[in-house]
Amino acid sequence: MAMRHGSIATVAVVLVLVLALVVLAGLEGVPDASGDEGGSQGVPMPVIARGQGDSCVDDTEFIRRYHMTVLQRQHDETNLTGIPGEKYRLRECVSCHAVKGPDGDIVTADSPQHFCRSCHDYAAVEIDCFDCHRSRWRRR
Repeated sequence: MAMRHGSIATVAVVLVLVLALVVLAGLEGVPDASGDEGGSQGVPMPVIARGQGDSCVDDTEFIRRYHMTVLQRQHDETNLTGIPGEKYRLRECVSCHAVKGPDGDIVTADSPQHFCRSCHDYAAVEIDCFDCHRSRWRRR
């Protein structure tokens, strides 16, 4: 008895689901990148310097995920209106997250120690903000 077309599709879906379950079972115990600084499970993670302020301008997880979106919107709004917004200013980010080098001075974006580079180098994402903006400010 020959299988109907619908039966073949059903078998294919079941096989894909079984394969997905096998893969997921093999991933059990793999650390989530959000909480495994230093790679305790053998996966090296970037070491991220803690900010110097009392709190971030927004929820930390939101900023980690959407920082480029809010910075780009801030950039566009400032260029269109000529008035820099206050909440998502790059200057505020850099001044709070400034990292001091061995000489005690704040490092620039050329240094691998720079706050932004810790994740951007890890993710192989180019940072072009500092082509125009200063990469270090002193905290007020």
